[in-house]
Amino acid sequence: MSVVVSIYLAVDFFEKIDNFIDAKVAVIKCIIFFTFKIPYIVMQISPVCVLMAVLITFCLMVRNNEILALKSSGISLFHLFRPVFILGIFFAVALFFLSELVVPATMDKSIGIWRKDVKKKTDFATNKKNIWIKGTNSITHIRSYDPVNQIILGLTRQIFDRNFTLIKRLDAKKGICKGDKWILFTIMEQNLKKETNKIMLYDEKTEKFDFLPDDLSALVQKPEEISFFELFSYIDNIEAEGYDATTYRVNLYGKIAFPFVCIIMCLIGTGVALGEKINASMPAKIVIGIGIAFAYWVVHSFCVSLGYGQILPPLIAVWVANVLFSSLGLYLLLSAE
Repeated sequence: MSVVVSIYLAVDFFEKIDNFIDAKVAVIKCIIFFTFKIPYIVMQISPVCVLMAVLITFCLMVRNNEILALKSSGISLFHLFRPVFILGIFFAVALFFLSELVVPATMDKSIGIWRKDVKKKTDFATNKKNIWIKGTNSITHIRSYDPVNQIILGLTRQIFDRNFTLIKRLDAKKGICKGDKWILFTIMEQNLKKETNKIMLYDEKTEKFDFLPDDLSALVQKPEEISFFELFSYIDNIEAEGYDATTYRVNLYGKIAFPFVCIIMCLIGTGVALGEKINASMPAKIVIGIGIAFAYWVVHSFCVSLGYGQILPPLIAVWVANVLFSSLGLYLLLSAE
């Protein structure tokens, strides 16, 4: 884990150092930025580190004929797997609490440095639930933003004159970006000028704003930046207001499903390392194990995308990969026994 974290930080450092130099950010801010990213990196790489640890440990035991000696003494492979399984549960629980208590706070600090000190984004403000955008003569509030489908929900835009007098207000239930414009739906437009004070209602209207999906994607908080209970409360709020919360619900269930990857990697690592059907050298078994882990991430990402697109129910979308690969790991372990 130390090696992988160091490599990750080194790559990230050389990728971003030009931005820090151009923005003339203090060295201490750079150190704080990368230090606050470490918990997030640990959370992301922990399952792979668990897999590598199990593979290397058991492959070394096979190479030194320790497994053969233990089996000859009547010791079952399930007995050997027991401490690995217990450690897998420990890492799963630790990973959940790391993602809940530590990562949201540290990522919030890290992203804050990147936005304010590096990108100088002072016109944008956000918190757990809302996005505020200050333009040259406007203030826009967005209730929530779906970065997958590029949809804004609950938009309120207030336009001011040079004297900062409110002259127009635009409320829309939903908006979809097409090119450099936004198509708004269920709109109420209030013209607040004294000479033309009136309210207009539209089912659909096209508007050009001073922000695009890329700007909003940089602002909207990622699932790892929000704790489970905050996300749960947020889903209740936006569903109570009549908005679709499928994307957030997928992320919510994903927070529970993700830590179980550590247990799955323990199963797969033990099955690959000790399985006689996989008659290969230690490096080859490590490559096979990493290949299976890579396949897991591909299947998991694909199923989550189906969940975002409402093709699969959110709960099924995040658990399909876990069920498939835990079954594969159990099969490999039974075959080894």
